[in-house]
Parts: sequence; structure tokens; C-alpha cells
Amino acid sequence: MSSHQALLIIDYTNDFVADKGTLTCGKAGQDLESSIFDLAENMYQKGNRVWFPTDVHKPNDPYHPETKLFPTHNVRGTWGRELYGGLKDWYNDHNDGEQVKLFDKTRYSAFAGTDLDIRLRERKIDTLHLVGVCTDICVLHTAVDAYNLNYKIIIHKSGVASFDQAGHEWALRHFKNSLGAEIV
Repeated sequence: MSSHQALLIIDYTNDFVADKGTLTCGKAGQDLESSIFDLAENMYQKGNRVWFPTDVHKPNDPYHPETKLFPTHNVRGTWGRELYGGLKDWYNDHNDGEQVKLFDKTRYSAFAGTDLDIRLRERKIDTLHLVGVCTDICVLHTAVDAYNLNYKIIIHKSGVASFDQAGHEWALRHFKNSLGAEIV
């Protein structure tokens, strides 16, 4: 593959998107589904990587800082951690272990505590397309780390949402004004 781009679909799980999710963005997150689905298919058809950095936790983990901030969410093996809606089936149909991949992350940023940067550099990827939830938490922290690692960042406005609309709008400005990200 010669593409130098990758799509990161961040935390698009039932707990963050479904009505009964424990930390849901609700309708704002649900409204992203078709946009993310179309982007994933387009990127896949062009030979780009479509990777799913996905939050994973243990219930009541005394060593994890989020335990004090949020209700238990995205526990391994639960309905809450499954990909939301049609993306679950899309992932299962396209998961070839290389071009489409889901990997665990335990912090807000997809880079923190993972080998994401190494995998991207090995494949000479220099441009990251970011979608998912929450705009002002996990997408933001991933974008900040991508910026600090000198990746070109493209945020798909129709592919990000938060349970905090003010935070969502602030993050969109921050992506553009402080990280030099392209907002499309």
C-alpha cells in the first residue's frame, strides 16, 4: 500500500453513543453514524488504513484516574464496549488484521500507552483523519498528541460529537487555531 493516510475512529462504542450507554453522547453521537460509515468505506476502498482505537476499562479500577471522574464504561467483553450500530458489522466484515484494526487504549489519547506512533511511522503514514467521540476528550487528546508528533491532522466535523456542546465547539476551534488541523 502506498497511502500515507489513516482514519482513526475513536471510541465509537455503545457506552459512548447508544441511548442506554453509561457515558453517552446520545443523539449527537448517533447522528454521526452514516458519516463515519461512509468515510470508513471510502478510506478502505482507497487502500487507507481504518483503525479503531477503543477505550477499555476494568470496573472500579483504583489505579485509573477516570474511575474518579466518570461512571464505569467500556468494560472489556460487555455490550457497552461493542462498536455502535452499523460500524460493528462493517468492522466485522472488513477486519483483515492490517488495513482495518481495532486496538485497546486505556487513556484519552490513542497514543498514550499504545504503539500507535510506531505502527503509523512503520507504514509511513503522515496524515490522520480523526472522527469519533468525545470531541473535547478522546478526540482532542489524540489530536494534541498527533500534533506533538508532527502528523497532519484532518478533523471531520460531521464525524465528531460530545455530550458537552460547549466543549465540542471549543475543541473544534482549538483543533484549527492551536493545532493547525484542517476541519472538513
